[in-house]
Amino acid sequence: MANDGNTAKGFLFGLIAGGALGAALALLYAPKSGRELRDDIKKRSDELVEDAEEYISTAREKAVELINDGKKRADTMINDARKRAETLLQDAEKVLSGAKERASGLAGEGEKIRDAMKAGVDTFKEERSKEK
Repeated sequence: MANDGNTAKGFLFGLIAGGALGAALALLYAPKSGRELRDDIKKRSDELVEDAEEYISTAREKAVELINDGKKRADTMINDARKRAETLLQDAEKVLSGAKERASGLAGEGEKIRDAMKAGVDTFKEERSKEK
């Protein structure tokens, strides 16, 4: 994209410069008096200056438009990224809370199993001591 802009600028500059050179050469080889020639050169140079100023003005306006468009696109991309990040964080929090609930449930079951095993060992010890 940047290369296209440089190419267009180069082409336009070459066109203006070539036009100026062609006009100057045409005026120099035209059979006119010195006064007429100087007047023609002055008129043509004034026209070229006006054309160049118009080109510069147009280029500035387009540059401002491109910059503003780029800023708008960047803002949109940033807002989209923020929304996606918030969604991901919310999803991660849901997964984490679900995992915590399951882990606490498993911890409760683990305590029950431990208590049951302890009761079983105690019962076994009691039965063994009764047999002796």
